[in-house]
Amino acid sequence: MTDDLVLHMFPSSHYNEKARWALDWKGLPHRRVPYLPGPHLPQIKRLSGQAQVPVLVMRGQVIAGSARIVDELERAHPERPLYPSDPAARERALEIQRRFDDEVGPAVRTAVFSVMIDELDYFCAVFARRQPLVKRTAYRALLPLVKPLIAKGGGVEPANVARALARTGQALDETARLVERSAQIVGDAFCVAELTVAALLAPLAELTHPDMARPPSVPERMAVFYAGYAGHPAIAWVRGQYAQHRPASSALPG
Repeated sequence: MTDDLVLHMFPSSHYNEKARWALDWKGLPHRRVPYLPGPHLPQIKRLSGQAQVPVLVMRGQVIAGSARIVDELERAHPERPLYPSDPAARERALEIQRRFDDEVGPAVRTAVFSVMIDELDYFCAVFARRQPLVKRTAYRALLPLVKPLIAKGGGVEPANVARALARTGQALDETARLVERSAQIVGDAFCVAELTVAALLAPLAELTHPDMARPPSVPERMAVFYAGYAGHPAIAWVRGQYAQHRPASSALPG
């Protein structure tokens, strides 16, 4: 039943995009509950015993983290698989997912937040766009107070920002090498490796899919940041993966 699937998430966030993409890839109707970074903490801790989104509730089971969500969806809904059938290819795909989840996702988040944290109107537009006007307005007023909490959670500290920018560049170069001969990273069909790499690099790419499209009126500092990555071949690959393999949302309205 569709009510069995409820995704608790941030809009526009890359780990949350992994979960959304997996649900949409499998064509699973689901409900989405959007949260605001910072104020989400007590609610998500009560729900899942930890502080991070995405969290999927499936038939009463609470599943925290994008990799666990993909794994449980594969078990419960094996149609349109995201795991390769060949054992060696599957292990390779899962190794890429683990490495990008552990290293690249946090680096990309820190790199983006290092600029966005000082553009609070834009931050609000990115993360509060699914909220009613009254809630968006209140959140924008609250942002200066929760900014230190968000910065800490995003790893925005000078030495860490430098490491994050370097790791992000390495990940883009690695991705470009991986797809130099074929658009698919593992095997010849879209799988969890492509989903993970494309979703976790998505904040750096200009995309048209509604789940990851940038709000209008990008501030100048953010535009300069994005422009630094726009010409990289890995970003062109990300856009190609979205064009070819990112389905429309299967989320239920409301």
